[in-house]
Amino acid sequence: MSEAQSDLPWWKGAAIYQIYPRSFMDSNGDGIGDLPGITSRLDHVARLGVDAIWVSPFFTSPMKDFGYDVADYRDVDPIFGTLADFDAMVARAHTLDLKVLIDQVYSHSSDEHPWFVESRSSKDNPKADWYVWADPKPDGSPPSNWQSVFGGPAWTWDARRGQYYLHNFLSSQPQMNLHNREVQDAVLDVMRFWLDRGVDGFRIDALNFAMHDPQLRDNPPAPENGKARTRSFDFQLRVHNQSHADIPAFIERIRTLTDEYDSIFTVAEVGGDDADTEMKAFTHGETHLNSAYGFDFLYAEKLTPQLVCDALSLWPDEPDIGWPSWAFENHDAPRALSRWCRPEQHEAFTRMKMLLFSCLRGNIILYQGEELGLTQVDIPFDQLHDPEAIANWPLTLSRDGARTPMPWNARDCGGFGSDSPWLPLGEENLQRAVEVQAGDEGSLLNHTRNMLALRKAHPALHHGGVSACDVRGDVLMLERRAEGQVVRVFVNLGDAEASLAPSETAGPVLAAVNGATSEMLPPFAAIVVQL
Repeated sequence: MSEAQSDLPWWKGAAIYQIYPRSFMDSNGDGIGDLPGITSRLDHVARLGVDAIWVSPFFTSPMKDFGYDVADYRDVDPIFGTLADFDAMVARAHTLDLKVLIDQVYSHSSDEHPWFVESRSSKDNPKADWYVWADPKPDGSPPSNWQSVFGGPAWTWDARRGQYYLHNFLSSQPQMNLHNREVQDAVLDVMRFWLDRGVDGFRIDALNFAMHDPQLRDNPPAPENGKARTRSFDFQLRVHNQSHADIPAFIERIRTLTDEYDSIFTVAEVGGDDADTEMKAFTHGETHLNSAYGFDFLYAEKLTPQLVCDALSLWPDEPDIGWPSWAFENHDAPRALSRWCRPEQHEAFTRMKMLLFSCLRGNIILYQGEELGLTQVDIPFDQLHDPEAIANWPLTLSRDGARTPMPWNARDCGGFGSDSPWLPLGEENLQRAVEVQAGDEGSLLNHTRNMLALRKAHPALHHGGVSACDVRGDVLMLERRAEGQVVRVFVNLGDAEASLAPSETAGPVLAAVNGATSEMLPPFAAIVVQL
């Protein structure tokens, strides 16, 4: 690590490892991963060379959306353990020099949360305005035409109040009214609760859904774009049920709170048609969030040089422009290898993919199992848990296929800790288990460790700017600079051989995969050189 690098905040250029608690490690044999299971396997994460873990929701929840429907923001669901187990996990992570990020879900709660139970009880109770309620139209129909992400109207009738309540996701996930200052105060108190327990930052879920248009204006229809529409949600431009102009002001309150603590990192998840504008607004200057990530790569059907350059170009190294974060995979998106290459190309493609990922400007977020080259598991309909996949079967690819348990060995149900895990592991992924790869110096697991070490060792790759990003057919040329160091990365994203000009690759080779040389790139080969 360079001297200048040591002066940066810990999160700038960080590699972050996402853990999906249900599927990481089961410590008590009930088929569901838990916090003690995570703690027992943190050595594996630390050996990768990442800087932090992001732990997906583990809060008290009826689990209708697997933890993203929170019934108690200040406690651990019993299936995952206890607050003491959480504290032990944080302590172990910090011993291993891993920072700990957790999810915060502020746009909605579970309908079992005491706040909502009170809110729905009458129109004049103390929390009556903590959620989004509205009277029906004269004909009894919903107040607006807004549609839920999971399909169907975003409004549900509630006889107790004689009104509709808004839910942008499941009907069991009522929308909180973050226009209400009291609600903002309540969720900021939640954030303080976890900061006081030692967390190092937050990934804020669905932040651009946090506020709605109080006038409840109808959304306009979306123009045809050639893509299949599998949900009613896809037929609208979502200009009124999300992306409200007051969200950045709420974010300023978040930043004021986190600045009271030391080196806290905040990153927003932002999806939608106008994600770039919102991510910029959410991360502007020094009074908003530190970073944001969208879906540039998560749902891309193909990884191309143009996609990479376009994504990087949106985050120039300029004053007041936020710091980007990137993910190729997560718990909501199909595994990248299953989207981006054919089975016979997996071995070469995944090495190239990990090299490229490690060379991107910004933070990189690895999803558990990505370091093993896990692929999407085909989950039969009768074994599905994902409510979106069940509702839209078979046109929506199940999120369950990317949430399958982590394979620690190639036997005993992958060493997950149970004879009957909540989802099948997939026979193909068992052969990619940690135990299988750990002792093989040429494995993807060890390649991942090497690529993360390369990123950390070179300022240009870790936090440098992008001085050039060129598309040359199927070849990507990425040039990065920092502290007098210039590094060029050449990546062949095609399945045909490509030549390189020796004048462009003159210098020490820092890394090369799949037979790459300074003059030639075989299919899916890549090389990193220092000029």
